[in-house]
Amino acid sequence: MTSEKQRSPQEEAKLNQIRATFQKRKQIDESLSNIKHKIGVYSGKGGVGKTTVSVNLAVSLANKGYKVAIFDVDIDCPNVTNILHHNSPPSSPKEGVFIPSSRFDVKVMSMAFFHENEEEATIWRGPMITNAINQLVLMTEWGELDYLIVDLPPGTSDGPLTVLQTLNLDGFVIVTAPQDISKLDAIRSINMIKKLNQKVLGIIENFSGTIFGSGAGKEISEKFNIPMMGTLSLNADYRRGNKPTVLTNTTVKEEYNKIIEQLSKELIN
Repeated sequence: MTSEKQRSPQEEAKLNQIRATFQKRKQIDESLSNIKHKIGVYSGKGGVGKTTVSVNLAVSLANKGYKVAIFDVDIDCPNVTNILHHNSPPSSPKEGVFIPSSRFDVKVMSMAFFHENEEEATIWRGPMITNAINQLVLMTEWGELDYLIVDLPPGTSDGPLTVLQTLNLDGFVIVTAPQDISKLDAIRSINMIKKLNQKVLGIIENFSGTIFGSGAGKEISEKFNIPMMGTLSLNADYRRGNKPTVLTNTTVKEEYNKIIEQLSKELIN
């Protein structure tokens, strides 16, 4: 007669699931081990400019000589490649391995590379989105990086939750627009991050100016006692050309340089 109580099939299945989750987390940590800083760009509200901020932040960092990559984890509506005007998919020297291509000295990985028709809707339930994010992480060989900028999808459900629980980010930069609804959804995002015991590095107010107003970022900063990283003005040059605006507009470049200064301070703390 054994001294240990025999496990039920349900208990055994649960234990196996815990083991599998632990093993996958270990593999993900190993795949990202050569990256110094992993920064999430996030907000609960769609349309506040998270992807535009992610791209211009990544390019700004690369222009300062850092080794940078951007990981687009918006699985169903990826837009990083559109803003970068980048259509070179990753190479695959062997099965199960992706080597990201680069644009403006920024390595890029996005689900957009695997969409045959970008206008088709990706209609996936949560577990499929979670699996896609995990597979992209495990299959991508980033090499040595100073910064990995992670462009998150909006909301507080499966996509962002997967990122928060698996990528072990250094912290999150929250993007808001001046309007009250955008501010509310940014607050919801911050509360989600705090519930999962992760760090908010700071807040950025986008589209600031006379048209949409200003001040939401400052209000959030004071409410949660988090740094106000910067204000991005509404600028017509964001519509121009095939380059990120930090490469074509001096005012925008200076705005992002200020954000990088604040980001560097928070990463040291």
